[in-house]
Amino acid sequence: MSDPVVTRFAPSPTGFLHIGGGRTALFNWLLAKKLGGKMLLRIEDTDRARSTPEAIDAILDGLKWLGLEWDGEVTYQFARAARHREVAEAMLAKGNAYHCYATSEELEAMREKAKAEGKPMRYDGRWRDRSDVDRQAAAAAGLKPVIRLKAPLTGETSVDDLVQGRVTWQNDNLDDLVLLRSDGNPTYMLAVVVDDHDMAVTHVIRGDDHLTNAARQTQIYQAMGWKVPFMAHIPLIHGADGAKLSKRHGALGVDAYRALGYLPVALRNYLVRLGWSFGDQEIFSTEEMIAAFDLKNVGRSPARFDFAKLESINGHYMRQTGDAELLAATETMLPHVEGGPELLASLTPARRAQWLAAMPGLKERAKTLLELVDGSRFLFAQRPLAMDEKAGEILAKGGREVLKALLPRLEAVTDWNAAALEAAVRAEAETTGLKLGALAQPLRAALTGRATSPGIFESLGRLRDQV
Repeated sequence: MSDPVVTRFAPSPTGFLHIGGGRTALFNWLLAKKLGGKMLLRIEDTDRARSTPEAIDAILDGLKWLGLEWDGEVTYQFARAARHREVAEAMLAKGNAYHCYATSEELEAMREKAKAEGKPMRYDGRWRDRSDVDRQAAAAAGLKPVIRLKAPLTGETSVDDLVQGRVTWQNDNLDDLVLLRSDGNPTYMLAVVVDDHDMAVTHVIRGDDHLTNAARQTQIYQAMGWKVPFMAHIPLIHGADGAKLSKRHGALGVDAYRALGYLPVALRNYLVRLGWSFGDQEIFSTEEMIAAFDLKNVGRSPARFDFAKLESINGHYMRQTGDAELLAATETMLPHVEGGPELLASLTPARRAQWLAAMPGLKERAKTLLELVDGSRFLFAQRPLAMDEKAGEILAKGGREVLKALLPRLEAVTDWNAAALEAAVRAEAETTGLKLGALAQPLRAALTGRATSPGIFESLGRLRDQV
């Protein structure tokens, strides 16, 4: 009987939940759901100088907003330091690790030598086979040792990666890495292996920038006689131009996408297609996503972030979302955007009902919740309206005269709805010989203060008292 599937998402709390981290969490979550397993959450907070409570809160909040709930309690890596030290001492006792008393000056000399030769820095193993007498002398001289892994010197270390395929490193290119620092603190390499083993993790899914770490961590597993988990190193996300992802490409925190007005279901759908494919299908329900997900369909090339594609998917989900649910999502977003808290505070029951009634027309044109809010402002704006530049030009260049002629026909409309209003405006256009747009544009400017808006007849239907 195979072990139950356990994945883990293990971010470092040194900043926001990056969009790439969100995708990594999603892939771990999907595999666990697909195979009936669990996804665990571990906060790798061993960098005490950079880890902050605010960053931890941002990570937890971002995952919850994305709908990626983890199983069990959150594990905090720093709290497990004693267990990490215990394993380092066990490796020492087994002869698979050793005390190294190399000084900082010696290490710097190794670094300078490697730099001069154009090679990466590698520890030269000078304390690997030293006698106990030498070690006792170094300790008596006040030197504080680190504990290093006694890595194999010959042969090779291989990982059968579920995305990258079989990857092999020559052992003579891998040095004896530090497991425990001279101050007794464990290194990242040791802590990750011990935590993954103790948490019974069966599948490690992470970015391919960790691929080299896989070789070193495999050697630690082998030194302890532990089973090596399956590994899957997914390509990183690049910008649409193929360059490394930066803020101009979309390298933002997940919280920023919420503030930009994206729905979590849309962002999940977009992220799953960054590097993973299932034929030509683009839109997935959560159930379809879980059923279809397979690491075999993750490509090896970097995925490219495309805001236009994200907006298109988000617009699709906005149109598919029920009006009341979309209004609730908008209200949830408002505290995170400029001017949003004030708008939220002004939402009386009557105004909320008015907004809900206008939602069918509003959501047809909006690609984000921000655009939806922007398109809704005319509903709540103080009269007389402040005109934007284009709206002012429309009214100044004959628009007011057109509206004066149109007003009697609008006042004659008894069944005040979008269809009846459109019929009245079209009738005026036929009578005057004007194109429909020549009437609709000044009408839009007068009603909303802008040259663009949701459907003008739907808008007019919502604002009878303003006519």
